[in-house]
Amino acid sequence: MKGKHALIIGGSSGIGLAAVKKLASHGCNITIIHRDRKQGVIALEEIGAALSKEFDISISNHNIDATNPEKIEECLQSIKALGISSFNTALHAVSRGNLKPFVSDGPKLSSQDLALTIEAMGTNLKLWLDGLLSHDLISKGSKILTLTSEGNDKFWEGYGAVALAKSTLETLSKYLAIELAPKGITVNIIQAGVTDTPSLRLIPGSDKLIEESKQRNPYKRLTTPEDVANTIFLLSQPEANWINGALIHVDGGEHLI
Repeated sequence: MKGKHALIIGGSSGIGLAAVKKLASHGCNITIIHRDRKQGVIALEEIGAALSKEFDISISNHNIDATNPEKIEECLQSIKALGISSFNTALHAVSRGNLKPFVSDGPKLSSQDLALTIEAMGTNLKLWLDGLLSHDLISKGSKILTLTSEGNDKFWEGYGAVALAKSTLETLSKYLAIELAPKGITVNIIQAGVTDTPSLRLIPGSDKLIEESKQRNPYKRLTTPEDVANTIFLLSQPEANWINGALIHVDGGEHLI
């Protein structure tokens, strides 16, 4: 299959979907990994069909549990069978975690909650990387991008398990940046400002977080999924080959205030 190819792991909403649209608009074929019910699957297929027609590209959707090793292997085998030689860009945008406090008289995080969240949003990248390497689906020049947030550095109510997962993902990304360098593969981390996505709305007190971020941001607005998608596109280009192991703020300077 000719042309550039991008793998978006978690591409049915928010930043992942914005990245799909941005990369597609620049002629990139897209493979979307997502987990949705029937209505969501239909909506994503309609979006994919419209993008494919408008930009003359190919978009394939795989509705699977992106944390299941057996499903990942089956998915990668089917992707390889489509004739894709290698992904130029791979974005890990899985959003699946428990949003509860560590200490509470009511519902609180259990050890299982922590383990599931860290596995889904922290170490899951390693599962995908192992599969991509074994199937020769990433190679010299490929870009791997991961997403983190300010919730690692500042207290967000109920966000502790996700913060642990994102901290894990940051460390994993930095180590992989060094270990994959001999293969000519880069790994970078994007820290977006507070972005109004379905995932953000699940965080307890998200309305307050949104308003505080608008006031704090130098531009007096939230970061948009499109802002982040623009950066994903920039980092997917050959001109970004020497950017590796970096944590890149995409927030209009919000992290400085």
